[in-house]
Amino acid sequence: MKLLMLGGTEFVGRAVTEDALDRGWQVTVFHRGHHAPPPGAEALHGDRTAPGGLAALAAGEWDLVVDTWSGAPTAVRDSARLLRERAGGYAYVSSRSVYAYPAPAGQGEDGPLVEGSPDAGPTAYAEDKRGGELAALDAFGDRALLVRAGLVLGPYENIGRLPWWLNRTARGGPVLAPGPRELPIQYVDVRDLARWTLDAAAAGRGGAYDLVSPPGHATMGAFLDACAATTGGRAELRWTDPDRLLEAGVEPWTELPVWIPEGPSRAHMFGADAGKALAAGLTCRPVEETVADTWAWLRTLGGVAPQRPDRPVLGLSPEREAALLGF
Repeated sequence: MKLLMLGGTEFVGRAVTEDALDRGWQVTVFHRGHHAPPPGAEALHGDRTAPGGLAALAAGEWDLVVDTWSGAPTAVRDSARLLRERAGGYAYVSSRSVYAYPAPAGQGEDGPLVEGSPDAGPTAYAEDKRGGELAALDAFGDRALLVRAGLVLGPYENIGRLPWWLNRTARGGPVLAPGPRELPIQYVDVRDLARWTLDAAAAGRGGAYDLVSPPGHATMGAFLDACAATTGGRAELRWTDPDRLLEAGVEPWTELPVWIPEGPSRAHMFGADAGKALAAGLTCRPVEETVADTWAWLRTLGGVAPQRPDRPVLGLSPEREAALLGF
């Protein structure tokens, strides 16, 4: 298989590139040149947002294109139109954020969606992703695979969710743990996402799939226990009532990454059915493996994870955590 990876040097794109190389595929990575792709991939350079930025893709044929773009839908539109006669399929890594809020628990891929346009400039994340989906569908039709990922965790994360928890538990001492322990979470390991995407595309699948673990795959307790154990066992998890945290003004998801208390936001983010992707071959590794492998990667960087410039820095400050713990 010949794969054209649009992006491919960070997080999801890198995981897809590495998986394709492990399969023995011929991989071309088109990127801006800020980071090197994995060894073994051919590199083409260009800026999708600049006039003439796709010039390096003017020639060539591929069996599959994988695109992780999350900005202006016009970038997906222009790439897909340029490649539609020279690529067998187009897998667009989208997001479950494209569902209209609030999505009820158990909703599948046929749920109502936000508005979007393939001709739009950058607006908001959900609308940008939906516009990207429409751009892929307009150019490739039933050859377009829409990978609607939920929360993505694993090595190479450049958002800061799992790395923050790992660094926090590595420091040890009392750790504010948002309860309850048994609260289920849904996510997908980036490598499971990559493997499924390439398997599905190679099998000729098209249409939308929610890529996220099945309900009950992991809990906040299992997640934070794994973080504490993996980083040396020096952390003392202090499970705290969610109402107390909310009364204190703690922001779920941002100040305490991954955590969302009961309510509409939780159902919207962690209530996916996931049955369609599971039936199509999605398998999800244990949370302990995701945590351990991410810590091993993070240690190679001295604990300092890369940070996307378009995303805020996440996590409680030590001072705020101490105050919430009552110190």
